[in-house]
Amino acid sequence: MKPRFVGRLGLADAVTISNAALGFLAAVTTTVDVELAARLLLLAAIADALDGVVARRRGGTAVGPYLDSLADVASFGVAPALLVSMAVADAWGLATGRGLVAVAGAALFVAAAVTRLGLYTAYDSDAHETEGVQTTLAATILGATVLAGFTSPIVLAPLVYLLAGLMLAPITYPDLHAQDALVMGVVQAAAILLGGRMGKRLVGSVGEGFAYGLLFLALAYLFLGPRFYWRRD
Repeated sequence: MKPRFVGRLGLADAVTISNAALGFLAAVTTTVDVELAARLLLLAAIADALDGVVARRRGGTAVGPYLDSLADVASFGVAPALLVSMAVADAWGLATGRGLVAVAGAALFVAAAVTRLGLYTAYDSDAHETEGVQTTLAATILGATVLAGFTSPIVLAPLVYLLAGLMLAPITYPDLHAQDALVMGVVQAAAILLGGRMGKRLVGSVGEGFAYGLLFLALAYLFLGPRFYWRRD
């Protein structure tokens, strides 16, 4: 007897599922090492980009859009929220007033991510632009922020509230073009390998610079993309 998924899932779906698995690993790792969790989070974002490339080249399946949204909930909703929560727990504790406020922001982030992904799947999945900040971008910003060394709750707590609000804001974000997505992916891969404390020990400030570069690119698109990024005709 064949498993039910045989013949129904494609290569792109397998990449999507690996994204979900990486999101789970990132969530678990937040309890041990938030910097390693940030690397796994950024790796999940690369997998999320690759499944689209594979689907365009090899073809997708009917289940693909649903798998993509489900995987993104794990990787770009729950995992980054736990990343912030664990950073807050280490610095402030979760039972303090400010700790509870920060965790409430993380819960709001998850709720906003789920809402946005549902709306995207229903209305925007075939368009070249979408309303609200992409969950992948929001998670990438949080991951890059941690790898760049900004792990204080004073930074992460307001940021998670801001990103939660922007995910639901009626602001139109155009999709990245292929060449720009490639540049972003290269910088992201370099940040995973060489960013943070590990990269600083291996290659000095150059390694740390990749995390800053990724954070700069992500924030530039976050704030300037809706107005200045060129759209497809």
